[in-house]
Amino acid sequence: MRALVIGEALIDIVERDGKVTGEHVGGSPLNVAVGLARLGRGVDFLTHIGDDERGRRIVEYLRDSGAHLVAGSTGATRTPTARAMLDDTGSAHYEFDIEWQLAGTPEAAPPLVAHTGSIAAVGEPGCRATAALVEAYHPSATVTFDPNIRPAVIEDADAVRIRIGRLVEGADVIKASDEDLRWLDPDRSLEQTARSWLQLGPSIVAVTGGEQGAFAVCAAGSVRVAARPVDVVDTVGAGDAFTTGLVDALWTHGLLGAQNRPQLRGISLDTLHDVLQTAALSSALTVSRAGADLPDRATRDAAAHGSVGLPRSR
Repeated sequence: MRALVIGEALIDIVERDGKVTGEHVGGSPLNVAVGLARLGRGVDFLTHIGDDERGRRIVEYLRDSGAHLVAGSTGATRTPTARAMLDDTGSAHYEFDIEWQLAGTPEAAPPLVAHTGSIAAVGEPGCRATAALVEAYHPSATVTFDPNIRPAVIEDADAVRIRIGRLVEGADVIKASDEDLRWLDPDRSLEQTARSWLQLGPSIVAVTGGEQGAFAVCAAGSVRVAARPVDVVDTVGAGDAFTTGLVDALWTHGLLGAQNRPQLRGISLDTLHDVLQTAALSSALTVSRAGADLPDRATRDAAAHGSVGLPRSR
């Protein structure tokens, strides 16, 4: 009953108005691993970082969250970084210094759910190993995928589109942003692209749109939820928090694991709406705080039950 998350971990160097305001542990897959661990889920995390000061900070951060770092994850020559430049709205533009590769089979128990995405899905040479691992786990685990396109690290757009297409075909649940879909297929609407992906094999395709809320499609139809009203500090980790909430809610409903694939494919619109509401709440709580500071279960439950409100200015 554990999750395996495969992907990059790095240090976000945050800048606002040309000045560095802080350094935070980050990376889309790492955020998902930490987010699930904070919600009390068992998580194994496979990555590629260095045995240096920044790498040790990441190791400590994972340990404090309750996530387990898979052996062999600290063999990089240096720990990756991402320079996150914030605009006046708190939205971030990124520049990356990252080397992504994997070797061998992770020393971890067979997972209930295997998640990957972002640079791990497209960055050479590790993307090939990532795809092979996801394929190997598909017969026993639910596969979740977030493309989380990073144009700054993409050199061959056509090759990336092919790789993402193959991962879409092998995934059970996909979370993508409106920006991802517009980059991948600018000639079709978000709904058209989501439905075309659904026909390739996934059971759920969820699409986030920031303040426009989110929608998801499944065999039964589609549902949409509004964004939670909240004062945004920055959007770092917002999509990862949504993914975390999505996976956690499906876990709570007993829809993860290959044996539950038929039930996942037959998810009702009411259940899918509930799942999206949970994901949207996780995202709202994250953007109300600086950096990718995903909520723990107590915080999210309190907000869900109304005992603690979302941060709003008066």
